[in-house]
Amino acid sequence: MQNSDYFEGLSWTPEAKIKYKNIPYFVRSQARLKIEQLAQAAGSDTITAEIVEKARIEFGQ
Repeated sequence: MQNSDYFEGLSWTPEAKIKYKNIPYFVRSQARLKIEQLAQAAGSDTITAEIVEKARIEFGQ
């Protein structure tokens, strides 16, 4: 993941990046948006592995 892949103001933990890379490439952009929306809704400026997991559950994977 490159810095251009992120919303401004949000950072990703190394663990979250690893979980993100395990998402199939053809849905990553949609997943990234959902993950970042969840983080913003929670008032977090850091994407954690837990937020990525929550998004995965919401997507039904």
